[in-house]
Order: sequence, then C-alpha cells, then structure tokens
Amino acid sequence: MLKGHQSWIFNSKPVIISSATVVGPFEAQGPLAGDFDILHEDIMLGQDSFEKAEKKLLEQACEIAINKANMKKEDIQFYISGDLMNQIISSSFAARTLGIPYLGIFGACSSSMEGLALASMIVDSKSANYALAGASSHNAAAEKQFRYPTEYGAQKPPTAQWTVTGAGAALVASQGEGPRVTAATIGRVVDMGISDPFNMGGAMAPAAVDTIEAHFRDLDIDASYYDIIATGDLGRVGHRIASDLLAKHGVKIPPEKFTDCGLLIYSEKQPVFAGASGCACSAVVAYGHFLNRMKKGELKRILIVATGALMSPLSYQQKESIPCIAHAVSIEM
Repeated sequence: MLKGHQSWIFNSKPVIISSATVVGPFEAQGPLAGDFDILHEDIMLGQDSFEKAEKKLLEQACEIAINKANMKKEDIQFYISGDLMNQIISSSFAARTLGIPYLGIFGACSSSMEGLALASMIVDSKSANYALAGASSHNAAAEKQFRYPTEYGAQKPPTAQWTVTGAGAALVASQGEGPRVTAATIGRVVDMGISDPFNMGGAMAPAAVDTIEAHFRDLDIDASYYDIIATGDLGRVGHRIASDLLAKHGVKIPPEKFTDCGLLIYSEKQPVFAGASGCACSAVVAYGHFLNRMKKGELKRILIVATGALMSPLSYQQKESIPCIAHAVSIEM
C-alpha cells in the first residue's frame, strides 16, 4: 500500500525466513566474520576470472538461503538481484544456474535493499509466495571496471573506499518465522555535481539524507522508532556529511543509532581508506550481522538505507557527474 509520496507499507508483513552471506578473505579478517556463512580464503574462488568468482559468490549465497529454509529452487517464484558489473552479468549468470524466474535490477550499491523492497512488495501483493533477493560485488572486478585494475597499484586518495568481495541473499515468504519487512521508501536520484569516482561517500550522502527524510515524513515517524538506522556504504567521509546534513535539516538521529555498513565490516587496522563500498557491503552486513542481532533479541526495529552511485565507466569518461540514490527498508522482529 502506498504511504505518502514514495513509501510502501506492507500490510501482511512479509517474513525473511532465511538469509545467507558469503565473503572473501579480506572480509573474513574483519570484526563481523562470525556473522557470515562462508569465509573464502581465495579471492578467485578457484575460478579463472574475478567476474566468475563473483558469480560463484552469488550462487552460493542464494543456494545457502534456499537450503536454510529447507526448500528447493522450484519452490521459489521469483529471483531479484543486482550487482555492479556491466549488464549485471553476475546476477544474470547466477540466475542461469538457479533456473528461477528472474528480475534483474541495477541500483548500484543500493541494489540489496531495492531487491528486498521489490521482493517484499511482490509477496505482500500475493503475486508470489516466495521471492529471493540477492546482491553481490567483488573488489578486483569492480576496481577493474570502474577505476584501475588492482595489478596497476594505482595510488588512491583518503576518500576512496574498498569494494566488498561478497554476496548476500534473503528469502522472503508470505508466512513463517523470522524478521518481518514492514515498509520501504524508494529513493529519488540526487546529483550534487560530484564527478570524482574516488569520493563515492561524498556523492551518495545527500541521497541517503533525502530518503531518510522521506521515510520519516511518509510514515509520520522519527528516529526514536528504530533501534538502528544504517546507511549502506557511505564510509567515514559520507557518514560525516550525512550526519551534518541531517542536523542541518533538523532531523535528529542520536549518533549511537546512526551507523553505516561500510564502517562496520572492516576493522580500523585494515587499510580500506574511508571504509567499505559495493553491493555486497549492505547485503552481507544486513543479512548477516543485523539479522543475527535481531534473532538474538538485541534489536527489534532497524532501517537499512542502501546507497548507490548510478555511474558507469562510460559516463565518467564523458565527464558526467554522479547521480546517486538510496532505498530504505524497515525490518522488525
């Protein structure tokens, strides 16, 4: 049901009956390693390209989520997924393996919550009993496509972020046990004229703020409703900008409630510049760390605001600025 201008209320409260997360070796060294299902020691995953390795990450996450629910692929009506590769090949090739009716999406790093919002809407509208939402990214594959191959050893500024190697998947059902998706706010494209591909956090922060404000306005709530409000991958630079913008706009979110997935997945000792990014950043932190905390009773209501930079290598070469977006999903236990 539409609520306000750009939000959905899910009256049936679709259930996340299972979720799965798979990460690479660098993520396995971080503080959230215990929240992930598979920790790979090899960034190639035994494949002959980084892109094929990313596809395998996504396939594994989807298969684990399905197995956790004691279901078969044939039981699921729709698979919704997105990634950072040209023509979202990781998602599409994983869909080839899964054989589930497929909807490919591109929201850049916001794809995890875009997919979860759409899966929940499909289930809430009784258009499916089960929908699987997935997202993935791979550090070396993304660097090669959007910036410079890691083999070049190119220098990066302090505002740069480290793309997460991983994949996350959530299986949404009309009934069952688990955290429930209660609402979603679909973001607008916000472009503040930033064109630096090494400053994603600064580019995406205004979009995150715009969506958070819309979510509070449409649902007539404030930050006190949630235990945690987590943006997707703003990193240190973007998180600071978002906090300042929210304060400037009169939106009060206590610092202990407002965090960023890109700040949580790696430790201070890991050389990740301003923090983490990538489709898998919000996917693995939300579907692993935060859902685990909900199941333990530590959190009851969370808002995940996944952020994305809707650029391409071609648009950067043509000196376009970076249009950004953020999608918010409310999850309650």
